[in-house]
Amino acid sequence: MADAPATGARRALYLEDLAVGDRFTSGTHALDAEQIKTFAQQFDPQPFHTDEEAAKATFFQGLAASGWHTAAITMRLLVDSGMPLAEGIIGSGGELHWAQPTRPDDVLHVESEVVEIVPSRSKPGRAMVQMHCRTLNQRGELLQSFKPKLVVTKRPAAQPA
Repeated sequence: MADAPATGARRALYLEDLAVGDRFTSGTHALDAEQIKTFAQQFDPQPFHTDEEAAKATFFQGLAASGWHTAAITMRLLVDSGMPLAEGIIGSGGELHWAQPTRPDDVLHVESEVVEIVPSRSKPGRAMVQMHCRTLNQRGELLQSFKPKLVVTKRPAAQPA
């Protein structure tokens, strides 16, 4: 499969529609200081996420989004426009790395690639699909690298390709 479009009608993909090397690009999400502070106040209330002035004196030297906020935006982008998996994006673990802080006014998008497909020995009709998802800002700078293992199913017998 060639690069999937970020927008427009997309057909749901099953296991047999995927191949190592397939790439997907999501739509975008524009982040601002208010979103960063609102998320942090509820889920990661540390001064470098909640207070612009206090953040200047921290390791980050300015307001930075929580890594969990970047991860949540990444997931939203993947679900909305990144990987149109028929049964949904079902994770079975993964590796997460934050390369640099996500900042106010960053515009995020996710570029994903199928890295490996391993059919299940015990559950016919399923496979573990290793992805590499890179969350980038508007300058193409890597903010987050996520390597999830996803459970992907084959197309039901009654459903046409």
